[in-house]
Amino acid sequence: MTIPHVWQQPAALRQAIRRGDFRHHTAGQAPGHAQGNLAILPRDYADEFLRFCRLNPKACPVIGMSEPGAPAVPELGEDIDLRSDVPAYCVFRDGELVEEVTDLRALWRDDLVGFVLGCSLSFEAALLDARVPVRHIENDHPVPMYNTSIANRPAGRFGGNMVVSMRPMSTAQAIRAIQVTSRFPAVHGAPVHFGNPAEIGIADIGKPDYGMPVEIRRGEVPVFWACGVTPQQAIRVARPPLALTHKPGYMLVADVRNSELAAF
Repeated sequence: MTIPHVWQQPAALRQAIRRGDFRHHTAGQAPGHAQGNLAILPRDYADEFLRFCRLNPKACPVIGMSEPGAPAVPELGEDIDLRSDVPAYCVFRDGELVEEVTDLRALWRDDLVGFVLGCSLSFEAALLDARVPVRHIENDHPVPMYNTSIANRPAGRFGGNMVVSMRPMSTAQAIRAIQVTSRFPAVHGAPVHFGNPAEIGIADIGKPDYGMPVEIRRGEVPVFWACGVTPQQAIRVARPPLALTHKPGYMLVADVRNSELAAF
């Protein structure tokens, strides 16, 4: 696989996505800027979903929200269009994933509300600056992500278990990673677990549920962060007639920098 150009400016990257010139995962893109998970739901599910996020802020930190029927999220960027500015989307009907698309304009409705949730890809530039390696960026892969046995706090129709992302590192690197990522609570903050994957319900670390596997080398441990794919599990539980999300690893890249973020 050819590693794509690294876009430094989020607006230029979004324009490339809009034109169809960029259909890659977004790890390593626009370093230092916030990347966001996306969940778009009918208005009559929005209040319950927002409460679900507030009850589960580690996995679901809301950093932006659209008005019903409006695809804009001005607090994250003046020209953001949720219908076209993500490289790949997932379409759920009655809680089931039915297709992946690259544009939502044909599916958009006046009652849809968009939620943008903080993403751990946002803090990876800070990890690299601290000399903590990020293997999936080295390999040009989406980060590996796993369903777990960690239960979310339910809200109305939404529930399910947490999804986590994983980065392998030495014990010393893990300690440094905890220090670094703790500074970014709006993009999941510090890890939720490290070490034995079975303790959080992961049977085979070599087979992620989303993304792609990475090598765990001798002397390294897997380190797990809460992940904004968690709402996709909650959507499977709530079974709304229509829900639209990002494809895991293919994020909305915002104009705001991580240092400017605050979760709702």
